[in-house]
Amino acid sequence: MAEQGGAASGILAGVRVLDFGRYIAGPYCAALLGDMGAEVIRIERREGSEDRFVQPIVPEAGPGEGGEGAMFLQMNRNKRGLTLDPMTETGRKIVRRLVATADVVVANLPPATLKAMGLDYESLAASKPDIILTTVSAFGHGGPYSERTGFDGVAQSMVGAAYLTGYPEEPVKSYAPWVDFGTASLSAFGTMAALMERAQSGKGQVVEGSLLSTALAYFNFHLIEQQLRQTNRVAIGNRSPYAGPADIVRTKDGWILVQVIGMPLFKRWARLMGEEEKWLNDPRFKDDLSRGDNGELLSERTQRWAEERTTDEALAELEKARIPAGPVYSPQQALDDRHIREMGYLKPLDFPGLPGPAPVMETPLRLSRTPASVRGRAPILGEHTEIILGELGYSTDEIAAFRSEGVI
Repeated sequence: MAEQGGAASGILAGVRVLDFGRYIAGPYCAALLGDMGAEVIRIERREGSEDRFVQPIVPEAGPGEGGEGAMFLQMNRNKRGLTLDPMTETGRKIVRRLVATADVVVANLPPATLKAMGLDYESLAASKPDIILTTVSAFGHGGPYSERTGFDGVAQSMVGAAYLTGYPEEPVKSYAPWVDFGTASLSAFGTMAALMERAQSGKGQVVEGSLLSTALAYFNFHLIEQQLRQTNRVAIGNRSPYAGPADIVRTKDGWILVQVIGMPLFKRWARLMGEEEKWLNDPRFKDDLSRGDNGELLSERTQRWAEERTTDEALAELEKARIPAGPVYSPQQALDDRHIREMGYLKPLDFPGLPGPAPVMETPLRLSRTPASVRGRAPILGEHTEIILGELGYSTDEIAAFRSEGVI
């Protein structure tokens, strides 16, 4: 493995990113830029930011002893680590010197906090006129909710996603934080676009993402249907309201997801059931919407078929019929899946204090000529503080003074 957090080749080689992010939306944006070759410096408070310890691998252990959380290990690969208190005057001076060397600042922090830390665009541009500031907030700037705080689940709830997930008596948010990851990915996309534009104009700009705007984008076609058709849909479990059979059904030894969308797939399903005339001549199943409206009947038939087979047997028959289907895995089963293993999606990264390597997901897209790469683990708290400050021109004595003053 390459030196942890070191320089790398890649599309963004030579680009320096300062990551003031927390949790997922900011840090994963910076991680994607790092995967593409950017040098990323993760900056956090002296005692460690709160997101460092979410879902700790070794509970009650300290930083660098296994106390880091699973989320932090994923979000902060390919980064060097610097501790700093930017709320002090000396800390703000160090930030200005850092910014003068940077191309991008990533910060998913409230506007007032950005201003207090000297990370608002006007302050950044005073140190580096062509700087790109990538910000992420819960609700975006300019509306009545702009100063509110919020997490992924709040955005899922506010666009109708939680309402239409689960069952009518109990809305359910997704366990996977898709709003956070979507916002991070879109922010990385916007940052790379801003870097391309800067190469032409020589000017920086602000890239602004928000959890609510991402959730609205990902859930938009459901809102379009509601606005124009007034369907007033409610949650129906795992069934699809738009096609069928599309549901999770039980097998002899587990669960599988079957998704039939479009008439060609429905014909294959009816043939697999051995009941083509029954299903294909019934007007209740004439098109996708009709099949969605009557999906409970289709799910019941698929359930009866599946419960006579093991998961492997059912999936083999569905694949032979070219009907999209897959197993419902536990997290351990996902880790053990042969395809996931052979594709090399999860890269084992050692980290001090862990009982074993952390399986960190690689960049979830592959470029044939200029591939991204996960080169190294997340940094230990403050691991590269003295090195980075030395690179900025601070002397050993100055760095020692910063530490005694509690600035780093």
